Amino acid sequence: MKMLALAGGLAVALSLLAVDVSAQEPSQNIGKRHGNLRDAQRLSRQAYDKISAAQRANEFDMGGHAARAKELLEQANEEMKKAAVYLNRR
Repeated sequence: MKMLALAGGLAVALSLLAVDVSAQEPSQNIGKRHGNLRDAQRLSRQAYDKISAAQRANEFDMGGHAARAKELLEQANEEMKKAAVYLNRR
């Protein structure tokens, strides 16, 4: 049941990312000009934190899937930073 809830939460977070996520604080590149990107990055941070909490609650025994989800959120965060840099150059 916990895994299903985690998967659902992750799916929501990743679908938000498709609109346009690392464990770091929101990037300085994503400011007031890019509110949607900033919001998506904030949500990805929340998803990352929830996955970390789920890992702790399950003694990190999640078959590597939670760790992989966190890696994907880090990749998405990097892409959002790149998107903001791109927009700032236009």
